[in-house]
Amino acid sequence: MVFNFFKRKPEKKVIPVQSLKETAKKEPNIAEPQSTGLFSKLKKGLAKTRKVLTTDINALFGSSKAIDESLFEELEELLITADLGIDITMEIMEKIRKKAKKLSSANELKDVLKEELSALFPAKTKETEDHQKTKPHVIMVVGVNGTGKTTTLGKLAGKFNLQGNKVLIAAADTFRAAAIEQLEIWTNRANASIVKHKEGADPAAVAYDAVEAAMARDVDIVLIDTAGRLHTQKNLMEELKKIKRSVNKKLPGAPHEVLMVLDSTTGQNAISQATLFNEAVGLTQIALTKLDGTAKGGIVAAIANTMNIPIKYIGVGESIEDLQDFDATLFINALFD
Repeated sequence: MVFNFFKRKPEKKVIPVQSLKETAKKEPNIAEPQSTGLFSKLKKGLAKTRKVLTTDINALFGSSKAIDESLFEELEELLITADLGIDITMEIMEKIRKKAKKLSSANELKDVLKEELSALFPAKTKETEDHQKTKPHVIMVVGVNGTGKTTTLGKLAGKFNLQGNKVLIAAADTFRAAAIEQLEIWTNRANASIVKHKEGADPAAVAYDAVEAAMARDVDIVLIDTAGRLHTQKNLMEELKKIKRSVNKKLPGAPHEVLMVLDSTTGQNAISQATLFNEAVGLTQIALTKLDGTAKGGIVAAIANTMNIPIKYIGVGESIEDLQDFDATLFINALFD
């Protein structure tokens, strides 16, 4: 019976940790944010996409350029190259063609393009950022292996800690010993605590124990790491559903967020991944990693528009401050300004 199973308490270990500031001296990746502005960092992180878009688009929208079909065709090709997707590109181009009739210069058309890209992102809704209202606030982190899932979780732990939150990490990817070891390193860096079981243990039991420990220790935020694939005959999606059920059994309403980490360098394939995970566990947020490693930044808008799920974080570098809270306006301005 599942109930009896959860009553058994496999050996768990809580790792004592150093302070974040002390660790930061040894680990430059976890240093507190530097004075460099977020906008500058974002522009730098999007350098490859900017090279594709800005260089060509500035030439495309030169003052001497006429607004004609030739310009539209060039713009269409650029947007597809940036991995915005054919369908979305066609929709945008149709709107731009209509608005272009009232414009007098190609430079004005550039502003219209920025407006249309902004419109691709879901309208902001008032999100509950007050974690005290759901304490502990449980975030289940999912995604396929290789997307930067565990690293993103570790950076989030560091960000939350710097905001004054007490953080606990659940090592529920029990199918890879390397995943647990990596989490222990991030736990120390982020001044968090960790609940783990032996390799191969039931992931749902780890998540259950972590939430139980968080409730007992007055923890603010629980981050649950999960497997990206299984080395057994078990179905990954069924395992993730089981984790959700077990966490909700211990703390009704949890997990409060299901954050999926996607690798932006995989382009349109990221949308397919997100669709499958959303159908299985109901995603509430998306984190896009490795934007500094791709020239296809248009995938950000494509995912936001196709999935209609908020993009919460984007990764534009290796350090902790390079995992930024996503802002659509800032993102688009960084691409073109």
